[in-house]
Amino acid sequence: MAVQTVATDTDTDLSLGPAAALSCRECGERFPLGPVFACEACFGPLEIAYDLPGGDPEELRKRIEAGPDSIWRYAPLLPVPADVADKPNLNPGFTRLVRADNLARELGVTGGLYVKDDSGNPTHSFKDRVVAIAVEAARAFGFTTLSCSSTGNLAGAVGAAAARAGLRSCVFIPHDLEQGKVVMAAVYGGDLVGIEGTYDDVNRFCSELIGDPIGEGWGFVNVNLRPYYAEGSKTLAYEICEQLGWRLPDQLVVPIASGSQLTKIDKGLRELIALGLVEDRPYKIFGAQAEGCSPVARAFKDGHDVVRPVKPDTIAKSLAIGNPADGPYVLDIARRTGGAVEDVNDGEIVDAIKLLARTEGVFAETAGGVTVGVTRKLIEAGALDPTLTTVVLNTGDGLKTLDAVAPTTGPSAIIRPNLDSFREAGLA
Repeated sequence: MAVQTVATDTDTDLSLGPAAALSCRECGERFPLGPVFACEACFGPLEIAYDLPGGDPEELRKRIEAGPDSIWRYAPLLPVPADVADKPNLNPGFTRLVRADNLARELGVTGGLYVKDDSGNPTHSFKDRVVAIAVEAARAFGFTTLSCSSTGNLAGAVGAAAARAGLRSCVFIPHDLEQGKVVMAAVYGGDLVGIEGTYDDVNRFCSELIGDPIGEGWGFVNVNLRPYYAEGSKTLAYEICEQLGWRLPDQLVVPIASGSQLTKIDKGLRELIALGLVEDRPYKIFGAQAEGCSPVARAFKDGHDVVRPVKPDTIAKSLAIGNPADGPYVLDIARRTGGAVEDVNDGEIVDAIKLLARTEGVFAETAGGVTVGVTRKLIEAGALDPTLTTVVLNTGDGLKTLDAVAPTTGPSAIIRPNLDSFREAGLA
């Protein structure tokens, strides 16, 4: 079994709230809570199984609404201690849900279009959510170093969260990431290591490190802490439904890197239904990929259940995972909900970034360009119903991926400091 030893005895009572066990997504085998990510029976991925609160849904709603303006308002539904909001952390979440009426008019959407803008998190991406959960697991298991393999956003989130929590950080990235993400990951004072190769090469290296004595006491948020880390994405589902007045959206468009975010959003929606916090009715989930790294979209279009790895070649580097771990589960969810998985090319990504900025004043990173671009493509193809309530995710800040839009974005004119020059430029 893939276990990492730690400084403390993990057999003692763990304070991880309603988390009851680890459960294999493939065979259902259950294991005690610990820094374990693969099933010893079938090697399937493990996820958290819960004893969720019962009782009156209205009382639970009130309890949530009285909580802090962060993901910790949902602590009763997460693998975290009850006093998590009092611990030193970055308190991410409860980001704005933008009603995008201007964008809706451009795209021909009449049923209500919203952008869930996660660029407002502490390090300006949704990764702050997942890392915050992983930090609590790291504390519980006695880890002293926080680590990850990253396409950029996660490296910054881990560096910041570790600094705040008083932990050492050492994160690994492909050597050719966008400079903005490199600087943001390094500024928090931890170790940042560039590796020659793709993200998948970085991830393989981390898997080797975790099994070596060098990695003793290290918590890799997206490896040995992955079952806990992944649960942070559920909070996007919780927030969207609460911000819509405790109702499910009809359609969601979610970017795909590893695919974990999409699968956990679906899990979060199903939990809200089971708890009686939202009305049980159909919803569709659509996955969005960049054409230069679209193995899940290709499998969906070809009607396959197997996702064949690819070598990434796209400006959307935060989504450039050629062998997405949750790809098969994304296919299952898209098909079960009546959604789809689509892709857009680099030119369409840039156009969509500019469209969102021009219509709603939201400057998305390339992943947000992917979701907006795919939304437009799905509407044009008749796959996404423009008369239904639709939520599109923007998972990061455009300031991190300036290189994508810089070649085609700049001053309208350069003039002399007088009115005649202004008139000559045709701007009067």
